[in-house]
Amino acid sequence: MTKSELKIRAIENGTVIDHITANKALHILKILNLPDDETSNVTVAMNVSSGEIERKDIVKIENRELDHSELNQIALIAPKATINIIRDFKPIKKDKIVLPKKISSIIKCTNPKCITNFENEPITPLFNVVREYPPVVRCHYCEKLIKTEDIEKQFE
Repeated sequence: MTKSELKIRAIENGTVIDHITANKALHILKILNLPDDETSNVTVAMNVSSGEIERKDIVKIENRELDHSELNQIALIAPKATINIIRDFKPIKKDKIVLPKKISSIIKCTNPKCITNFENEPITPLFNVVREYPPVVRCHYCEKLIKTEDIEKQFE
């Protein structure tokens, strides 16, 4: 290894989220709401060079595998990310994040008059994906388009 290379310690078991859009790793950490204990060490690399995309972020989470709900949320922030499941220091599964056709309960409609925003109406927000990259969704109830920048604001 030369002096110009950066080495990030391998994890024995857990999840590596790679190819995150540059400078979005902190949004990912907020989505995951990681516990404050010794079992889930987290390594974050931000704005590093990449062969596929110019710059990217990487998040490594020890001793934790992500569920579908977490992956759907990550897809809204980092639609080109890849997920690697690591066991005994070896990747056993590698998948690209896939944005589902419908999204429920992850974000809120930005239309204040939407029925999902009335406190006395127990209606779960539901969105249809209009475009995968960059993500754009449409509210199932009021049909308001919600663009990427509005989605990202909800995770800040």
